[in-house]
Amino acid sequence: MDKPTDNLMTEPQVPKGSYDLRILQALRRIIRAVDIHSHKLSTQHKITGPQLACLTVVEEEGPSTSSNLAKRVYLSPSTVVGIIDRLEEKRLVERNRSRVDRRQVHISITPQGRQLIADAPSLLQDTLANALVELPEIEQVSITLALEKLVDLMEARHIGAAPLLETGSLNREK
Repeated sequence: MDKPTDNLMTEPQVPKGSYDLRILQALRRIIRAVDIHSHKLSTQHKITGPQLACLTVVEEEGPSTSSNLAKRVYLSPSTVVGIIDRLEEKRLVERNRSRVDRRQVHISITPQGRQLIADAPSLLQDTLANALVELPEIEQVSITLALEKLVDLMEARHIGAAPLLETGSLNREK
């Protein structure tokens, strides 16, 4: 992988007044950062961003139902069930039926799941969230409003997007 400065030297300079090109270049860098992080998770740790997010919540909060987990990671319950299936296949979580209410199934992390969390890099959204809280609130508001305005300018408000940072095929497994 190129060093960050290598890419900057080979990219053509965007003129200062070309805001459209500068915005597109910034968006492209953001998308690329998400792709690189997702690829690193997938190749080095054999896990996707949403899988790691679910695993992290189960580790932090203890056994949880899939519907509670879905609320915590901002994904649909059906998507979370698929994620839990794959995490269970990898022996990172296990399902246990509740002794109090047999209709409920609780997802628990395994020792292998704890080890994976210890070895994996933090979620990209955690890194971003930690950096954002360090900014003054006025900057947080400014960034939020500017990005929401971009969404509107691109007529993309109708596109659903969970606040988990991952890219790739729209049809691939989550």
